[in-house]
Amino acid sequence: MSAPETVDQVLLTASVVLIVVAGAGLLLRIWRGPSMLDRALSLDVCAALIISGLGAKSAFARDPFYFPIMLVLAFLGFTGSVGIARFIAVRDRPPGRPRPAGDPRTGKEAP
Repeated sequence: MSAPETVDQVLLTASVVLIVVAGAGLLLRIWRGPSMLDRALSLDVCAALIISGLGAKSAFARDPFYFPIMLVLAFLGFTGSVGIARFIAVRDRPPGRPRPAGDPRTGKEAP
């Protein structure tokens, strides 16, 4: 094994170890998270960790097979985060002023 291959193996192994440590911290945050927003953010980070794990596996195998899968997971993670954010924003909306009576399109008072 040449020196560049050894360096590649060491760096890839270190990246996998860091991904596993981040996953353990992520599971702890999902379990203990004080709010729903913390848990939602942790699930978004979970998608990023899965993508990075697939990237590390692809680098180990030197095979580009997982790149389309990573792209689809990134899209699903983004849309899931936006959906959760919209749900939390609607649920946690502060009570506002009551709407005026009348036509909702024009805002004019009803006769």
